[in-house]
Amino acid sequence: MNFVRIALTGASALSLAACATTGGMDAASSVAAEVEATAAAMEAAAEHEDLFALFAEADERNLELNPISALFRGDMRRPDKIGDYYTDAYNDASRADAELNLRKLAEIDRSVLSPTDQLAYDVFEYDQTRAVRSLAPDILALTEVRPVNHFAGYHTFYPNFASGQSAAPFATVEDYENNLKRHADYIALNDRMIAKMREGMASGVLETKLTIGNVITQLDTQLGMKVHESPLWMPITNFPDSFSAAEKKRLQFEYLESILAVYGAHGRLRDFLRDEYYEVARDSVGLAQMKGGPALYQHLIEETTTLPLTADYLHDLGLAEVTRIKTGMEEIKDEVGFTGTLNEFFDYVRTDPQFKHPSRQALTQRFYDIGHEVDAMIGDYFSLVPKTPLVIKPYEEYREKFEAGGSYESGAPDGSRPGIFYFNAYDLPSRLKTGNVTLYLHEGSPGHHFQISLARENEDLPSFMRFGGTTAYIEGWALYAETLGYEMGFYDDPWNRYGTLQDEQLRAMRLVVDTGLHSKGWTREQAIDFMLQNSGMTETEVIAEVERYIAIPSQALAYKVGALKIQELRTKAEERLGEKFDIRDFHAQVLDTGALPLPVLETKIDRWIARGGG
Repeated sequence: MNFVRIALTGASALSLAACATTGGMDAASSVAAEVEATAAAMEAAAEHEDLFALFAEADERNLELNPISALFRGDMRRPDKIGDYYTDAYNDASRADAELNLRKLAEIDRSVLSPTDQLAYDVFEYDQTRAVRSLAPDILALTEVRPVNHFAGYHTFYPNFASGQSAAPFATVEDYENNLKRHADYIALNDRMIAKMREGMASGVLETKLTIGNVITQLDTQLGMKVHESPLWMPITNFPDSFSAAEKKRLQFEYLESILAVYGAHGRLRDFLRDEYYEVARDSVGLAQMKGGPALYQHLIEETTTLPLTADYLHDLGLAEVTRIKTGMEEIKDEVGFTGTLNEFFDYVRTDPQFKHPSRQALTQRFYDIGHEVDAMIGDYFSLVPKTPLVIKPYEEYREKFEAGGSYESGAPDGSRPGIFYFNAYDLPSRLKTGNVTLYLHEGSPGHHFQISLARENEDLPSFMRFGGTTAYIEGWALYAETLGYEMGFYDDPWNRYGTLQDEQLRAMRLVVDTGLHSKGWTREQAIDFMLQNSGMTETEVIAEVERYIAIPSQALAYKVGALKIQELRTKAEERLGEKFDIRDFHAQVLDTGALPLPVLETKIDRWIARGGG
């Protein structure tokens, strides 16, 4: 943008000449500095406009390619589409978009941007570079031919999405008709997934028998439901009062026909997996034994953690953390007067009735109570709080068996749809009271609900920072949020402290087990034994966790890596700022610009410290 400086050259000369005749060289220097500052500000403003124009163009192209993501953002321009996933056209367009974005970004002079704009520039560059790599043919050949497992698949996402209980609206007849069109898109998507898995069968890149067996069970469960019991039928049971009798009758008929077609697609997928794919699927469970797996795992580590770490480093870090946390649990055992070994103490907590919930209703009420207690203290730690409300509810019974202990579903950016903290009530005796506080702090407030909602509500951020983000930051923040229970006083109770140490131990064990499975050739049984020996988790919980790591390699590494980085940055800020350190200001700095790559977050906090925490 050198034209800004050129345009000001004549004015600068006239000002300097005037100063030379009336006020001397001091005045001339002052005017020259003022002109130079004005030129720099104009250049920064011009580059800012170009930068945010690029962000807007990139976001628009992304929404066009991903209409289902647009729906979650309340964008209703293409509400009848899901997206052309698992097609060469989609992959080529996505890759071309990312490459175009990087070329356009390189045309912008980062050095003249404001610190905030430089932050956005760096995050965008990171995201687009990561997208290009993930969409490279060699990576797609290892990922896209494995489109389904029991933890990540459209077959579990879509029924809830189409139920009227998620982001898709069901307020008008047109909304209902759009859902019928999405059913047709979803059926085509299922058939494309089968075609991709056939490609994997030909290339020798295969999912595991374990994960595919679980998917078959999931599909059997869905297919075993009568249509009127399916979540896909729920919009028909919840017609708006404004619908006429004729409209209701027509939609009932069309939904029945369409849902039967979805059942047919699920049946084709189930039959293919059961009758053809399962027989050739891998007996091994880790990427270490998959064709191309070791290289893919290293790629996934760097993508998940946003850092150039190795499996060996993470494995050793996990072992060290496991030892440290076990020491803390030994201290609790002594505090409560238990005289047996630590493993006997784990068994005691696993089995004693005092740690069980008497009913699903009692578990639900306990989470309500914790939420009220946290709300009463949140102002002491946060100056930024989300406008989006938070709802607490159990998973629906049709999907609870294969879900984690809890999760968060984001609300609408304008607050019209709440965020949801889901907790798992399946196999109720395995859901111990000791873990309730830390689970709520992680998934609800101030964990995922705060971080995700505050980013989405911040309209000053470009869309990719409002709605995107890195797993290491997102999960690292949520794990860091658990530790605030110490300052809030929750963990003065040794049993709550036992629960949070158990959860922290889970994240430490994840480093060991994930790398063990996918880099060191561990079996499922080795992983289960390690977790049972080093924690008080129940066998049900451990099996679900291990099978999750098998299904989605590297994702579990993000929690501990991200939390350790945020804790490291807080310690640095406390030490360098001293009495100027304000925990509310620190949290605002961490939260007010979305889920940053960890190196970018560190640069931001270092700048804040250098400014004196102001």
